[in-house]
Amino acid sequence: MKLMKTFCTIIFICLAGSLSAQTVPVFVQGDRVAFVGNSITHGGRYHQYIWLYYMTHFPDRRIEIMNAGIGGEVAAQMLKRLDTDVYAKKPSVIALTFGMNDTGYFEFLHSDGDEKSKKRLEDAYAAYLKINASFRKHPDSKKIIIAGSPYDETSKFGKDNLFPGKSKALLAIATFQEDIARKSGWSFVDFTRPMTAINLREQAKDTAYTLIGNDRIHPGVDGHLVMAYLFLKAQGLKDARTVSMILNVNGSKAEATKNCTINNVAATADGLRFDYLAKTLPFPVDTMPTGEWNAMKRRESDALQLVPFSEDLNQEMLHVKGLKNTDYAVEIDGQQIGVWSGQELEKGINLALERRTPQYEQAMVIKKLNEERWQIERRLRDYAWMEYDFLSDKGLLMKDNFAALDTIYAHSDNPFVMGNFENYLKARYPEVRATWTKQMQLLVDQIYEMNQPKKHRFLIRPL
Repeated sequence: MKLMKTFCTIIFICLAGSLSAQTVPVFVQGDRVAFVGNSITHGGRYHQYIWLYYMTHFPDRRIEIMNAGIGGEVAAQMLKRLDTDVYAKKPSVIALTFGMNDTGYFEFLHSDGDEKSKKRLEDAYAAYLKINASFRKHPDSKKIIIAGSPYDETSKFGKDNLFPGKSKALLAIATFQEDIARKSGWSFVDFTRPMTAINLREQAKDTAYTLIGNDRIHPGVDGHLVMAYLFLKAQGLKDARTVSMILNVNGSKAEATKNCTINNVAATADGLRFDYLAKTLPFPVDTMPTGEWNAMKRRESDALQLVPFSEDLNQEMLHVKGLKNTDYAVEIDGQQIGVWSGQELEKGINLALERRTPQYEQAMVIKKLNEERWQIERRLRDYAWMEYDFLSDKGLLMKDNFAALDTIYAHSDNPFVMGNFENYLKARYPEVRATWTKQMQLLVDQIYEMNQPKKHRFLIRPL
């Protein structure tokens, strides 16, 4: 009965809103985007990858993406910190995701698990409605609701599925999120269903496969890059910033270009030369195993086998017509970056995937600077966890005094408190937090100075 009343309330409240969801807004110059969520946002990388895409593919469009995630939180906790932790950042766009913690964990192990799960869902729905009402009081910020990454119940990688039924509860929350977003006129992005579909597709080939981590909860870096892809695709960026050039040896000309400029084309005895300036950089992807949450040590590049990221979002195509049926070396700024046949060059090669080009190296510098910024920002989010999810309920929010320290010491048996304690000992000083913020700003300033595409000299010569 209570659940039915909740849904009736939802329908009534949403009648005043738009009956269709807005398209997911493409970020524009000056946007400040706050990603609000739980540990998958707090410690995860998907928003970092989204910003990296804008840094490389929209180098003339400076934006700021801000992490407003806190590990372990449910929607009701996010609601409590909207004013001081989200709106205080003055975002022009707010992206909200919740659900993993809202659906519960050990409730699914009890005989009355279904009832306990329903109660948790009702609590999540009620908190979401309050968040929705708060959003309406801040019309200057665009809103994006994200159905989060799934809990993987189906992989057979060796660890038991501890919480049977959790994935179904997450799907219920995703459905509810989408419904309210559409009726409120907010944008909506779905991670839950597409990532579940990828898991099932890959598990049909390998039952031990998982896009999620070894805890079945936290995605690895490949999962986060898939999430970034789904978000960017929802923004309608497929093919929007791809680069292509078609040259013809006969006539020494560029027949067609997209998002680039070709000058000084000349067919010579040693091949074809031309000057090239793109409007974008490639999106750089690491091939080494990594992952904070994932003992399986996944690779970013694994994601490229799961979704058409390169085909849809990361193209720098070189086509050359009129070449002979022999092999050709492609040089950029005097450095050989690869060898292809004349037939392959006419069909087209994607330079965005070639890691030895000067433009890829330039993009990799941007990536590493952005990772440094992300690491610093995580320290600030670890501090936010201590403040909002531990000290706040004790009346010590942002006090950072000896009473706060004494309270932390008194809870030294709490692994989450102790896990954040060393960081808190630094971050409790406003001078330290201010310095971290300045360091992040310096890194962003450097990125937007160094991410401007450069002119390159190409030579395509027969071997």
